[in-house]
Amino acid sequence: MTGETPPAYRPAQSDDDAARPAPAAAAPGAEQAPARAHAEEKSGKKRRMQYPPAPEPLPVPVIDNHAHLDFRDGEITVSVQQALDAAQTVGVVGALCVGYDVASSEFSVNAAAKHPALKAAVALHPNDAPVLAAQGDYETAFARITELARHEQVVAIGETGLDFYRTGEEGIAAQRRSFEDHIALAVERGLAMQIHDREAHAEVVEVLNAAPTLPSAVVFHCFSGDADLARLCNANGWYMSFAGTVTFKNARALREALAIADPQLILVETDTPFLTPHPYRGQPNAPYLIPQTMRLMAEVRGTSLDSLCQQVMFNTTQAYGSWT
Repeated sequence: MTGETPPAYRPAQSDDDAARPAPAAAAPGAEQAPARAHAEEKSGKKRRMQYPPAPEPLPVPVIDNHAHLDFRDGEITVSVQQALDAAQTVGVVGALCVGYDVASSEFSVNAAAKHPALKAAVALHPNDAPVLAAQGDYETAFARITELARHEQVVAIGETGLDFYRTGEEGIAAQRRSFEDHIALAVERGLAMQIHDREAHAEVVEVLNAAPTLPSAVVFHCFSGDADLARLCNANGWYMSFAGTVTFKNARALREALAIADPQLILVETDTPFLTPHPYRGQPNAPYLIPQTMRLMAEVRGTSLDSLCQQVMFNTTQAYGSWT
């Protein structure tokens, strides 16, 4: 059972539907947020830009482990408070707002300072590290991340890691150095770490194994590995955060990984505004769609939705600390 699309995520009213209440105004400055490109789907079809209907609320609350609330998708601008309100109505009671460069990390810290339901993560994205290094700007940018990491609402360093999908061999050294710097920063600050791992599973594990000390919690954001990587995570106590990708029809290996994951190491996320769960793949994503992913996860695990939600909520506070 699903409901209507939350008001804040609907297009602005026209003269034909003036009777419908208009969405609340976005927060000042939100209209300057970066917008997701209107890319075509792999099939060549244009993306459907309507936000999906709200799913049935969860029986037990959970937290969105990874969201980019500074991004907007399409023409609709949604404020942080509107996003949190829509999520709250379906049992998603908080989110980790994640940085990927200096500007987004500053946004995350400022948003978490204003909204009790948010915590922040700060970092330089692995795809940005080679660009910053080539420009001679890496040290300055990382120094700012280090400064932001001192904020009391920052609970994680991320997203950091390795990405061999968009960065070629010439950028690997800079990515690796940045990853190692972020690991050391997380250890120094006593924070968790969120890993971006795209087509670099073996190399990410190699860097982790080579680190003198690892952060208090290691989280594979948008876990994309197979059962073998899940077994490695189980053995090392590394968290696996599952996104809407686990619901995709072609994600058999990912569901096999979820099925054998240690229940104490499972988290859930949206990666808003990306990776919208089936059957809304390709449409804009938002934290209020977490229940869509959670229901599929419970089915794959062969457990009740109530118990999985309880476990995921417990795991989230174990990884990052209390959310209140």
